[in-house]
Amino acid sequence: MPAHAAHHDDREIETLEEFDATVSARGTLAGHRVQAVDLTDRTRELLATDTAGAVFLGCVMREDAASKVRGDGAQVFPPVPGLPFDPYRGLVYSPDELFASLADGYEATPDALAYAWFQRTKADRDIYASMLRSVHDDSVSDALDELLSGARVVGVMGGHAMARGTEEYAGAARLGRELALAGFTIATGGGPGAMEAANLGAYAAPFDDEMLTESLELLGKTPHFTPSITQWASAALEIRARWPQGGRSVGIPTWFYGHEPPNAFASHIAKYFANATREDGLLARSNAGVVFLPGAAGTVQEIFDNATPNYYESRGEPTPMVLVNRVHWTEKLPAWPLLRSLAGGRSMEARIALVERIEEAPAALKRLGG
Repeated sequence: MPAHAAHHDDREIETLEEFDATVSARGTLAGHRVQAVDLTDRTRELLATDTAGAVFLGCVMREDAASKVRGDGAQVFPPVPGLPFDPYRGLVYSPDELFASLADGYEATPDALAYAWFQRTKADRDIYASMLRSVHDDSVSDALDELLSGARVVGVMGGHAMARGTEEYAGAARLGRELALAGFTIATGGGPGAMEAANLGAYAAPFDDEMLTESLELLGKTPHFTPSITQWASAALEIRARWPQGGRSVGIPTWFYGHEPPNAFASHIAKYFANATREDGLLARSNAGVVFLPGAAGTVQEIFDNATPNYYESRGEPTPMVLVNRVHWTEKLPAWPLLRSLAGGRSMEARIALVERIEEAPAALKRLGG
């Protein structure tokens, strides 16, 4: 996955370092967009720099600086007080950010507080809150596009019910590791189960086999996020602390399913309020294909959400789709026969495959052009 790059060329400033570099190199902020940067200690620079036509989104600054930039003709959208999230954020989330204060219980974390705010304001049907959610989700999409620019992304979909400590979970983790070692960026729905396993595998990619084996054993002691999300998340964070600087991957979860926490093995977390935006965005960004592990209604929905643009080629050439577990997808939930019928005689026919074992998925993905 490409490192997050500065945005001087497209005039977006998302960190204090980018702010300083732009002021130093150009001597002007005219026409730039400064996004969620704390400028409290940059009053001197703001007072001395041309900001005509600039836009400041959620930037903290002193009042004399704010008055000056408004006088230049800049637009200033001040931070929104009392929110458990920043609607103007310039970067995706990290596990440490979402799970901050976990020692005080999951309910005290920013992740849980954002969900509680979502539930409260959704019930109130507050148009202001709806606008803030939309601004937040659009900001996250922009940050995600910047993060994944140039990456070969493989989506791994599967059920949240897959328990740690099972062979299925271990297989999904090995899949994530193998794909990451092959140079792909793993993207999942960012939740528990198969999603966490694939992100864990990508995290384990820089380490030896023993690290993954030991991690799977340790995680097996806390198999589910119920009854305690605190214990479930703590087990993952302990592994991250024991083996720091693991491999990078993306999780794309949603507060729409707030009972289901994000997993801590995705190094970058693009969390949304709107599930529809999240679902479509996850699949659209999986430009090197998608592997579908056994799952229930959510995974079935994802299969056909992905099949539709492949059928119509609305995103260009169809991308590979690999379904894993023949009995699951032909008998228990017979999505494969319908998918195969849809694909018949079309370009996508050569881009779909059904395999029996998870170990066969990487080779199938390669064969299909992933």
